[in-house]
Amino acid sequence: MSSDDGPGPELSRRLGYLFKHAAARLEELHTQALAPFDVDARELGVLLVLSGHEPASQQQVAQRLGVDRTTMVALIDRLEDKGLVFRRPHAEDRRRNVIDLTDHGKDTLRRATRASDDAERALLAPLTSQDRKRLRDTLQLIVAQGNSDKTDRH
Repeated sequence: MSSDDGPGPELSRRLGYLFKHAAARLEELHTQALAPFDVDARELGVLLVLSGHEPASQQQVAQRLGVDRTTMVALIDRLEDKGLVFRRPHAEDRRRNVIDLTDHGKDTLRRATRASDDAERALLAPLTSQDRKRLRDTLQLIVAQGNSDKTDRH
């Protein structure tokens, strides 16, 4: 291996470089792990949000995931086409649709979540248990601070 191989010591310590390449590796692992369930990591995120709350509107799910309305509509359309979610009118406000998981969606969510967990374990395999926990805790702090900054500006 020549000294010209790889990003070099200056770049390889930059957070942007590290986050980008770690995220790319996790996406690769998720793509492989989730392929048998015909969902991708983003769709799994929608299913997870829906399972963790009472039936929610598209707008509520979009806010929880931090995606725009147009993207959310496309995600829900794809999940509905796959038979994983369904829309129904809101009980008190007929102008709003509520999104809920189908039985097939609940089963897919359960199995795909296990596969996603396996992908995350594969990514974090070089770390000790303590380091894995520290990494998650630290990233949660960073994300929470970013969310707090966004709400402070509104």
